[in-house]
Amino acid sequence: MSISFPDIEAADRLLEGRIVRTPFLRSETLSAISGADLFLKFENRQYTASFKDRGAYIYLAGLDEAQRQAGVIALSAGNHAQGVAYHAARMGVPATIVMPEATPFSKVRAAEFLGAEVILRGETIAEGETFIHERAEAEGLTFVHPYDDPRIVAGQGTVGLEMLRAVPGLDFLVVPIGGGGLIAGIAIAAKALGPETRVIGVEATSTGCFGSSTMCSPTIRPSRRSITRLAISAIWLLCVTTTIVRSPESVTSRRRVRTLVPVSVSSAPVGSSHNSSG
Repeated sequence: MSISFPDIEAADRLLEGRIVRTPFLRSETLSAISGADLFLKFENRQYTASFKDRGAYIYLAGLDEAQRQAGVIALSAGNHAQGVAYHAARMGVPATIVMPEATPFSKVRAAEFLGAEVILRGETIAEGETFIHERAEAEGLTFVHPYDDPRIVAGQGTVGLEMLRAVPGLDFLVVPIGGGGLIAGIAIAAKALGPETRVIGVEATSTGCFGSSTMCSPTIRPSRRSITRLAISAIWLLCVTTTIVRSPESVTSRRRVRTLVPVSVSSAPVGSSHNSSG
């Protein structure tokens, strides 16, 4: 998979008027606690409360007319499902979402409310993979992967582009890791707009998929005094990761992300949400 900063810039132009340009604000409380200027990117203010809106739109916008007419299918029990369903409905594209059988009713209802057909299959996301590919082939549907696609990565990368345009010269970008699409896109944007900005990935210790599948250096704990401007890319997304990172995003991230911080689920802040495909 090949993706560059111009791809993220093109995605940014396509997203104009399609998603919320979310606030990127300095937190007075967290800045006082950390001793640094700490900024938060409020992606929870997207319509579906997640950055997933971005990649979903960019992917769907790239479909040809035949693909739009046939429809799309996605495998997700969380934010990717909502993003695909939301933008598919706005674009008149039929959408099918496959979720595990134990998915909470609220998530099923949310996708159905947005106009998608929801199919419950298997006990886990992984168990639905075979079914989803068979269904896609049988009905001519386009599979919208939650992270393993250059269009998805480009869309998610606009989060980093917005942050670094709003506050140039950030020392660190702290990015949650699920599938790897968000951190891959943000790392590419950071390389272009803030080559001195260090990208730090955060993932749950209970899975540790990214850390075990890449060659990141051991966790680095810089002196508090060395941090002057730090940004957290997605508030409410500090507890993530249940999926295995696959090669494209893993390679992209491995080249640009040199620090990985494992976070215990029990230590995550109250109110953080769980996203299995970031």
